[in-house]
Amino acid sequence: MYEVSRQAGSSSQRLLDAKATYLDQLRSKGYFVVERLAPLELIARVAAELEPWFVDTPNCRGDFYGWNTTRLGAVLLKSRSSHSLLLNELILAIMDDVLGPHCDWYQLNLSQGIRIHPGERRQVPHRDEEMWPCAKGRAEYLVNVMWALSDYTADNGATLLWPRSQFDSLSRELNDVDAVVAAMPRGSALVYLGSVTHCGGANRSPAPRTGLIFSYSLGWLKQYENAFLTYPPAIAREFSKPVRDLLGYRIHRPNLGGYEGQDPAVLFETQSHTLAAVDAIPPAVALELQAHYQNRAAGG
Repeated sequence: MYEVSRQAGSSSQRLLDAKATYLDQLRSKGYFVVERLAPLELIARVAAELEPWFVDTPNCRGDFYGWNTTRLGAVLLKSRSSHSLLLNELILAIMDDVLGPHCDWYQLNLSQGIRIHPGERRQVPHRDEEMWPCAKGRAEYLVNVMWALSDYTADNGATLLWPRSQFDSLSRELNDVDAVVAAMPRGSALVYLGSVTHCGGANRSPAPRTGLIFSYSLGWLKQYENAFLTYPPAIAREFSKPVRDLLGYRIHRPNLGGYEGQDPAVLFETQSHTLAAVDAIPPAVALELQAHYQNRAAGG
C-alpha cells in the first residue's frame, strides 16, 4: 500500500514506483483504488467541515443527479482541510503523466461533496467526459478522484465501474454483473478516467454514503464548476498558490484565459483595465517568432 501522504520523508523513488504501478492499472482498467491514502484525522476534519453544508443543502432533483442524493460544490471554500487532499502528491504525480502532456497545465474541473442517502437507486451508467460534446480518443480529458469520507460498501452505494470500458463505445444498458464495486475504507481514494463508464451504486443500507470528488482536467477546457464565480479573487487570494493555479488563476499558453492580456493572477494585485498585454506563448513558439523576424530582417 502506498502511504506517502502519511509518512514524512518518503523517498522520491518510492513515489515513482507507486506512480508506475497505479498508472498501469489506470491505463489498462480505467481506474485504481488506493486504500487509506489520507490519514483518518484529515478525513475527520474534512467531514466535520462539510457536515453543516450537507445538512443545509437540499437533495438533488433529476434522474442523473438523483432524487435522494445531496451534492454540494465550492468544497475548497467550505473545507479548508480539503486542500490537502487536492494537493496530494501521488494524485498530482498521476495527473502530471496523464493530463500534463496534453496541455500547458491541468486544472481543477470540479469539487463536489456527494452523499447518497438510504433508498437511492443506482445511477445511470455514464462517462464524465460527456460534458464536452466532441470527438474523443487522442487524449484523456479528465481524471476523477473520489475520496471516501465514509466506508464504501456494495450495500451503501459504492461507485460501480466497468473495467476497460474506455476502449468500447458508450452504452447505458450495462449489466451490473460485469461491474466492479469500488468498496473501500474511509480515507481511501478511487481514481478513474473520465472515459471509463461508471455510476453511483444503490444505497440499500440504513446509513448514508459520503464522498468527495476532485476532478482534474486539461487546462484549456471549460470547467464543470466555474472556478472564477465559485472562488473569485477576493476569496482565492487567501488560498495557496498551488491551489490558485489549479483553479485557473494563471494564463494557459498560448495566450488563453488572460485578464487584460496578462496572467489572471494579476487580479490579486490590481483590477485595472489599463494594463499592457504581455505575450504568454510556449518557448518553442517564441523561438519560431524570433526566427521569423530575424529572417525578415535579413531580407528572407
